[in-house]
Parts: sequence; C-alpha cells; structure tokens
Amino acid sequence: MLREINLDEVSDGRLYSSNDMAKTDCRGCAGCSDCCHGMGSSIVLDPLDIHRISEGLHTSFEELLTSSVELVVVDGIILPNLKMTGAKEACTFLNSEGRCSIHPFRPGICRIFPLGRFYEKNTFQYFLQIHECPKTDKAKIKIKKWIDTPDLKTYEKYISDWHYYLKGLQEYVMNLPDSDDQQENTIAKTLSMHVLKQFYLTPYQTEDDFYHQFYERLKASRLFFKSI
Repeated sequence: MLREINLDEVSDGRLYSSNDMAKTDCRGCAGCSDCCHGMGSSIVLDPLDIHRISEGLHTSFEELLTSSVELVVVDGIILPNLKMTGAKEACTFLNSEGRCSIHPFRPGICRIFPLGRFYEKNTFQYFLQIHECPKTDKAKIKIKKWIDTPDLKTYEKYISDWHYYLKGLQEYVMNLPDSDDQQENTIAKTLSMHVLKQFYLTPYQTEDDFYHQFYERLKASRLFFKSI
C-alpha cells in the first residue's frame, strides 16, 4: 500500500532484522485471536500466500474466491486479501475454537504480526507495532524463528521484489492523467487482470521451485508492463 509510516507513532522507534530479538511471542496468551478480527481489507495476499494456502487446502484460487478470499482495489490495482465475516469481522479461516485452521501455511502478514515491514532503498526492515496487539506479556524471540519460513533470505528478497514491482504499477496507475477517465480505467483494469492471471490464477507447479517460477513470471510481466 502506498502510504507513509511515522515510526515514532506506530512503533518502539527501532528497525529490526530477522536476526534480532523482539517482543512478538504471544503463544502464552491462550485462546486469544484478537489479531484475526476486524482487519478489514488489510491482509493483502501475495502470490506465495495464495500458493501455500491452495496447496495446503488442495484447492484452487478460484475456489478460495468463493469462500475465504476476496478481491479489493489496492492503490489502483486489484489484489486478493483475506475475507472477514460475521458481526465480529472474524477471519474466515478461524475454526470453532477461535484458532487458525491454516496455521502451518498462514499468510506472510499473519506470520510476522505484530511486526510490520518498513520499505526503503529497495529493501525492507521490520518494525514492532505497539498499538495493534493488546497483550502486554509477550516474550522476546528471534524474529527469524517467529516468522517460521524456510529459506528466509530468499523469501525476504521475494517480498521486497514483489513490493517494489507492485509499487511501480500502483504509482503508474495513480499518476495517470485525469483527462480521459475511460482510458485510465481501461489501463488500470488491463494491469490488474494481468497481475491476477500472471501471479494468482495460473497455478504454480508443485514439483518446481516456487521462487524460480515467480521470477520467470516477474520477468515476463515487466516486459508486458513496458508495452502498455
């Protein structure tokens, strides 16, 4: 999302790497699922999130769109996010006991919470969100252990590359001239449909490395973007 973050207002004032320790471990807070309610459309899903969930549930992206995932416009580009439901706006993946039913393959934003990502200079660092989690007795844990993702350095590079790729598309759409609304809407729709088909609707082959497939698609997509 194209927004400026004032770290003094939302964090403890520090930036972290995955090798740092931070007070993120809330596993001692039995039964709590506060962070799985009322998130609106803020849990935007990247291609690996959808791939993991699809593989974990043995389902397709199209099937997820009928139940637990919805499409929203994020700074001019249509992207998938986790759907909230009911009076308490609960994540649709919460089970009857209020626990995450997809915890082993949960999305990246869920994995890092209560951390956020602060992007600058074509990379990012983590920051600790101090207002998002009401629990005060969280324990310190190494961030890489908390995130619990294989090949973390490759994953972090992927997250950064995906962010800056989307940022380029979003800035392009948001800065289109206002003189021709029809043309602007057509270009935005064309880019959105391309992103959805290229990175989400077309399944990734489970027998091949996800990151290799992603970067092949990213290369082709950048060429497509230049042709618009």
